[in-house]
Amino acid sequence: MNASAQACVIGIDIGAGSLKTTVVDAHGRECASASRDFPTRAPHSGWSEQDPEEWWLSLCDTVPRALATAGMSAGQVRAVSFSAGAHTAVLTDANNQVLRPAILWNDQRSGAQARELQERHGARILELSLNRPTPTWTMPQLGWLREHEPDLCAQVRRIYLAKDWLRMRLCGEWHTDVTDAVGTLLWDYAGQCWSDELCKLVGWNPETLPPVVSPTTVVGKVTPGASAASGLLAGTAVVCGTSDTSCESYGAGSDRPGAGVVKLATAGTVSIIGDKPHVHPTLINYPFAIPGLWYTITGTNGCASAHRWLRDRFFMRAGDIGSEVFAQMDQLAATKPLGSDGMLFHPYLQGERAPYWDPLLRADFVGMTTRHEPGHFVRALYEGIAFSLRDVLGEFRARGLDMSEARIVGGGSRSALWRQIVADTLGVRIVLPAVTDASFGAALLAGVAAGLFADEQTAAGHGKASRVIHEPNPAAVRRYEDLFGLYKETQSRLADINHRLHAFAQGQ
Repeated sequence: MNASAQACVIGIDIGAGSLKTTVVDAHGRECASASRDFPTRAPHSGWSEQDPEEWWLSLCDTVPRALATAGMSAGQVRAVSFSAGAHTAVLTDANNQVLRPAILWNDQRSGAQARELQERHGARILELSLNRPTPTWTMPQLGWLREHEPDLCAQVRRIYLAKDWLRMRLCGEWHTDVTDAVGTLLWDYAGQCWSDELCKLVGWNPETLPPVVSPTTVVGKVTPGASAASGLLAGTAVVCGTSDTSCESYGAGSDRPGAGVVKLATAGTVSIIGDKPHVHPTLINYPFAIPGLWYTITGTNGCASAHRWLRDRFFMRAGDIGSEVFAQMDQLAATKPLGSDGMLFHPYLQGERAPYWDPLLRADFVGMTTRHEPGHFVRALYEGIAFSLRDVLGEFRARGLDMSEARIVGGGSRSALWRQIVADTLGVRIVLPAVTDASFGAALLAGVAAGLFADEQTAAGHGKASRVIHEPNPAAVRRYEDLFGLYKETQSRLADINHRLHAFAQGQ
């Protein structure tokens, strides 16, 4: 075997509740992976924070384990790259020390700031950044911090996005890629620069924002100190990487305009690859991992996070293994009929993004009777999240965008029942790729940077293989279309009640 065949690359992804490291060989094959969980904390209702140090500890734990499982040595690693959820800022001081826990993309505390930005400057923000302000984005989060933690903000000298802070721990360098730059809502895409005008809207100093490079740029090398902690060799190339959704779609083999992707992860999303952005207040646009392409995306806040909530609150007992409980829940749901015997679920446990953009919406089970058993609740959750994705797809269709097939990624894609429900609810063919994790896509980008693959398009071909295809069942499609009408009607009628319940809970 020649040297290039023995070479490997590593992709590292920071997920919602765990970090995953994947080793990929020079043929684009996944050799092994390792993961480590870490906590997400909610010190107040609607908050969602993580300690960045947990990401670093997870990297140092998973990299040696993944290499050992793959039978690879650190000397065979040609490059390492990264992905993580967009929008998550890590703030550091003059000594590059982290000032506070990182606010995650699903945190809802900046709802008031997002509403004010939209009402006063929405059109201009959309024009410059290609997107609208919601609590998901970094800009409103920074606005909240300026209002509530001004002394801390005065100490900030650098902003890192999540993957960039973790990468810095390996190589000491400060960069981000254009996708994560767009994800801050502070990047002027036409001007290809940080926008003084957008920063001024939240009173932020643009000098705290990092240099911007391409996802396949080698930004540094593993330092001796990081080598001792992580098990990687000093001098190993460290590659910028990009956002998790871009890496997931890329690693799943989506490489041309019209390709659709459904993601059943902490949030649920629908995205369509294109050759240009489709700027509209209800759609989100990012540059894709492949140069010259874009992905237009929008999504629902509650997906696997709602699934986990149901498990942890109502199915888990002391001593249970979480993955086994999920499997048992799936088996129970499979025994229940389409429509869950007349029970609906709206997955708004953390407010909602598209198409309502309302952080005050609340989740519910509607239509419960004494006949409903635990399996009904699981199936209703699967169906409710699929309906929420159907709501999201409606935003694309209203703009003239559609798909006949979608590759499905994320932890929820493990359930064959849930995959079929998504196919029947959306009315599209659902393809389960052989590999679905963002860390795989990040590793492919590392392979491009290291010269193992000719270019991004060539590397994406290694994600084309599929395991299962789900065709929509015409009879089920018709039944779900009828039920979707009831889902929409109940959402509309309950929205005002949701707002009043929020006011009551706040003592207003």
